Amino acid sequence: MPTLPFAPPPASSFAPRANAARVRGPAAVSRRAALAAAGAWLALPGTTWAARAAAAAPSAAPGVWPQALQVPGGVARLSLGPAAMRPVVQVRQGDADVPVLVTGDAIEWTAVVGIALAAAPGDAQVTVQPAAAGGAARTVPFSIAPKRYAEQQLKVSPRTVDLSPEDQARYERERDHQAVVMATFSEQPAGVALPSLQMRVPVPGRRSSSFGLRRVFNGQPRNPHSGMDIAAATGTPVVAPLPARVIDVGDYFFNGGTVWLDHGQGLLSMYCHLSRMDVQVGDVLQAGDAFCKVGATGRVTGPHLHWGVMLNRTMVDPALFVPA
Repeated sequence: MPTLPFAPPPASSFAPRANAARVRGPAAVSRRAALAAAGAWLALPGTTWAARAAAAAPSAAPGVWPQALQVPGGVARLSLGPAAMRPVVQVRQGDADVPVLVTGDAIEWTAVVGIALAAAPGDAQVTVQPAAAGGAARTVPFSIAPKRYAEQQLKVSPRTVDLSPEDQARYERERDHQAVVMATFSEQPAGVALPSLQMRVPVPGRRSSSFGLRRVFNGQPRNPHSGMDIAAATGTPVVAPLPARVIDVGDYFFNGGTVWLDHGQGLLSMYCHLSRMDVQVGDVLQAGDAFCKVGATGRVTGPHLHWGVMLNRTMVDPALFVPA
C-alpha cells in the first residue's frame, strides 16, 4: 500500500490562519549573491539542459539561504529582476498553479522554488503574473539535474506497514486533511521582503537519516524520506528554526505527535514523533523558542526528531537551510 511519509491529525485540530505573523530576522540576501546563484545556467548559452543544470546545481554563495541545489528535492533560486512591488509567482504542480515564495526588495526579487522529489530531470519554469491589469505574464526557466538517492532498509511493526481496514481508513482521512495543511500560504504585505531564511537546527544531535532516502519497510518499498532525522533522547526540547505561527498540532498514525509551523509564503516546517507538544494552533513563536519535545511515537525504530521543510507544497531538503 502506498503511504505518505507523514499523516495528519483529525481535521478538528486544524485551523489555518489566512495571515501568519510576519517573519523577522537578519537582512535580506544581497542582489549579487542571488543573481550568482539563480542565474548560473544563463551563463552557458547553447549548452544542453543537463549541462546547464549541472552548473546550477552547486550551492549558492555563502550567506544566501536556502542554498540553491537544482535537483529533485532541492531548491531553485530564480532572479526576477527589479520591481516596485513583490511579484506574484506560480509554479505548475500536477493540475494546479501553486504560489511561490518571493524574497528581496525593489532592486532585486528572487523566487525560491521547491523542487519535488518526483520531479523529472530537464527543463522547468515558473510564471510571473503581470504587475498591472492588461499586462502579460512571463516565464522564468530553470533546469533540474538528475540525482539518485541511497536506499535505506528499516524494520518496524508489521501493523504500520500492512494496515488493517480501520488503520487504512484513518490514514485516508488524515491524508485528505494533510492536503489542507500543505496548501497553507500566508501572504505578506506587498513590497515587504522576507529576512534571511537561514534556519536554526531545531534540536542538537547526530543526523541519523538524511532527506530523500529510498525507504524499504519490512522489505516493502515506500515513499522516499521527506525530511531529516536527528537522533536525540526522548524529552529533548525542540526549538523553532525561524519565527512562525503554529498551524497544526496532533497525533498522527505514521508520525505520532506532530506540529506544523508556518513561516510565511508557503514556507512550512514539520516536527514528528514527538513525546510532548506545548503549543496550540494559532500560537506565535520566535526563532529559538522551545515548543515540543523529542519522542518515539508513530512509526519509528527509536527516539528521534523527524524534521521536514516545505516550499510551494513540496518537501525539500532541510540541509539547504542550515550551515553544513
